Amino acid sequence: MTSILPSSNWQKLKTKIAKEETEKKNKYKRKRNEETEQKSNKSIKSSSKASATQVITTKERNKIDEIWFDDIIKKDLGKINEYSSKESSLISEVSSTNNKTKIGKYVAIDCEMVGVGPDGIQSALARVTIVNYYGVTILDKYVRPIERVTDFRTEISGITPKLLINSHDFKQVQQEVYNIIKDRIVVGHALQHDFKMLMLDHPRKMIRDTSLYEPFRKIAKGKTPSLKRLASEELGMTIQTGKHSSVEDAQACMMLYRKHKEQWEQSVQIKYYKKLKIEKSMKSNLTK
Repeated sequence: MTSILPSSNWQKLKTKIAKEETEKKNKYKRKRNEETEQKSNKSIKSSSKASATQVITTKERNKIDEIWFDDIIKKDLGKINEYSSKESSLISEVSSTNNKTKIGKYVAIDCEMVGVGPDGIQSALARVTIVNYYGVTILDKYVRPIERVTDFRTEISGITPKLLINSHDFKQVQQEVYNIIKDRIVVGHALQHDFKMLMLDHPRKMIRDTSLYEPFRKIAKGKTPSLKRLASEELGMTIQTGKHSSVEDAQACMMLYRKHKEQWEQSVQIKYYKKLKIEKSMKSNLTK
């Protein structure tokens, strides 16, 4: 499986976000250092032993800033979250090529379809792309449609007859996609269409759909926002100016998720906590 590095558009956007996050982190560190200095001075007055303890604590805090709390539930982080800059830690971690090319816990997916049946009204899968958390392409394959193609939709899909000459068997690609997304959080836009074309299901709690995320829907006044609009207004990124690129679209979805990850995950936890509470209440009522 060959990993393809992110596009220049992605790299520019990542640099911009990294700069903003670094500024925030530096500002926060200065504040933390001032607080630490004040506490340290108080400790020196009380006892030299307390001062030594304070120095150790400061070193531990600096070390904590380097950690990426990817697999720790937010509620378990406690005060660590107060001075942990996730995105800045992530940007420094990206410097390692090995980390960049791993699949990881989060993936974004996008598919391109062609028309089949009378007048090409029905859709069939023709290309599927999966990128990881860093925008690196994990999978990008053209798929041989099960039915005869009656409309390649080239002006939008970018699919041409030539591209499908050496395309892959649907069942084979379907299995590859399943193996990648299994037990992972999947990010995408209007994912119900992608999963339908792939003939796959995925646990609802493991889906992060940019077309359904409430703050994004507010941009479109309650309607479903287009990925093009979200990329433009949220990321300052121009996509889908002509033929769509499933790689670029998947990268845009992942960047949208990364930008709002903390707030998004909080909303998911609250949603499922309420759901569990209701289910528990219903079970309790049934036993009475």
